[in-house]
This record gives sequence, structure tokens and C-alpha cells, in this order.
Amino acid sequence: MLMKTAAILAAVTTPVAALAQEAYPDGTIEVVTHSGAGGGTDTTARMMIASVAPVLSTDMVIASRQGGSGAVSMEYLDRQPADGHTILVWTTGHAVTQAKNGASGAEGLIPIARGTNDPQVLMAKCGVHEDTQAFIDAQKQESMSYGVTHVANIDDVSAFMFAKAAGLAQPDIIPFEGGGDLLTNLVGGNVDVGVLNYGEAVAQIEAGEICPMVVMGAERLATAPDTPTTADLGIDADFATVRGFAVKEGTPEAVVEQIRAAMMEGMKSPEYLEFLESQGLDESSVADAEVWGAQMNNSVARMREALVELGYIGG
Repeated sequence: MLMKTAAILAAVTTPVAALAQEAYPDGTIEVVTHSGAGGGTDTTARMMIASVAPVLSTDMVIASRQGGSGAVSMEYLDRQPADGHTILVWTTGHAVTQAKNGASGAEGLIPIARGTNDPQVLMAKCGVHEDTQAFIDAQKQESMSYGVTHVANIDDVSAFMFAKAAGLAQPDIIPFEGGGDLLTNLVGGNVDVGVLNYGEAVAQIEAGEICPMVVMGAERLATAPDTPTTADLGIDADFATVRGFAVKEGTPEAVVEQIRAAMMEGMKSPEYLEFLESQGLDESSVADAEVWGAQMNNSVARMREALVELGYIGG
């Protein structure tokens, strides 16, 4: 009888986190995106699934919840249990939404890992500027037209903050339907500068039509080693299209750690690294929870600062 009682006591006093770890994953994991099929976020999510599902030995599926610049996907996550079976693909769009809602950081979320870190690149038609310094000098007195594909989002915010930090004339923002339309107009001379990710313009760069002028980040791109970064230039304007993963606040710590370990293992696989290379990126895009969490919080804070200055939201 004493042995039976001891066994019962041992069972009921087993840490909840340990039980959660033992049971996880218990079924299919949903990976929630806010974009349609074929876009950069969807592609990143699918490549992560292909690399990480075998590590977790379970099925992982895309759950597309579009709308509200990420608001719908976050609302969907909030309605699900905090058990690790729903993973959010968090992007710069979510940072904008959270900033607009008054958040000072990526509230309500636990960071898991970063999947891509794709810096904004300021590009110009080749032959217009002798070099990066000439490109910057040309904007000290006169405004240039900047083509973007998003308004009140990463593209025009990064253009505005770059000009402010560099002490340049504020750009004339011209929105386009998509990257292809923007590139056509940049090559055609209808806009002076394109705010793009390197992978969006790789064909035009290789053809010698478009030249990257400034990488808005701390480290030079492996695919554009001769293009200075804002850090090189002493300009405080670090902006990137980021895509990473988070779970709902309250998810057991043991489950969180299991997902983190699986993602870091899976996203270091040759297949995932090959995907990054195809996007003009390298393995430095993959980052652990500490780096990713700090970047998430910083993205929201910087977005809020910029949106206030641009007049999109109140102070």
C-alpha cells in the first residue's frame, strides 16, 4: 500500500513541464502565416517545415490567415492553446501592426528562432552614380524619388529613416504594385531609387542594369561584398525584412526549448542553407532565440518611432 501511495505521489508531483516535453509533439503542428502562397513568407515557412518536421518527427502544415498586415494571424494564434502546436511566422509586417497598436515590443509572444534576415537595399540604375558616396551626395540638397512596394511599412519607413539619419533631403515616396513593377520603372528611369531586397533584383543586378548602393544593415551581403552597409557609413539605419518564428506566451518552457532545438538543427541543414543562398542570403540569417527576440522587440520599437515621425500614428 505504501509503495502504491508513493507511486501516485510521484506521478502527481512530476513537473508539468516534464510531462509536456514527454508528450510533445502530440499531433500536427500548424505554422501560421499572414501571406498568400508563393510569397517570401510562405516560401520561408515551407522550407522551414521541410527541414524541421523530420527533426520533430511529426507533420507540420501551413495555416494561412491573411489580413490586417498580420493582425488576423496573431488573433488566430491567440485563440489557440499555448501548447506549441501553433507556431507563428512573425515578420516585419507584424512589427508594424504591433507598433500601430501601441506595443513597445513583440508582446504576447515567445521567440523561437529567426529564419531569414533580408536587409533592405537601396538600388539605383547602373551608371547614374559613380559610387555610393556620389549616390549619397546627390541627395544632400535635392530630394530623390524612392520606389517602394509597401506604404506605412518597412519600405517607406526605411527610406525615411535612412534620409533622416544621413542628413539628406527627404525622399519622394512612390508606391508600386510589386517588385517587378518597381524594377521596370527603376530600369526605365522613372524613379531614382528602389527599396528592395537583394533577391528581388538579382536578375537585373547580374545583367548590369541595377546596382546596389547601400545595404541597410551591420554586415555586408555575401552576394554584394563591395556594397557598403549603413554601419560602414556611420548611418544609424538598420532595416531588414525579417521572417522568424514564435509561439504564444504561456507555452511550457520544455516545449519551447524542444521547438528551438529542432529549428536550429533543421535550419542548419544543407537544404535550408541552399534555400538561403538562392535568396542571396547565407547561414547568418539563421539566429537563435536570444538574437531573434532582441530583434523582434527592436523592430517594433523602431517601427513605432518611425510611424510617429511620419505621422501615421500619434505619439
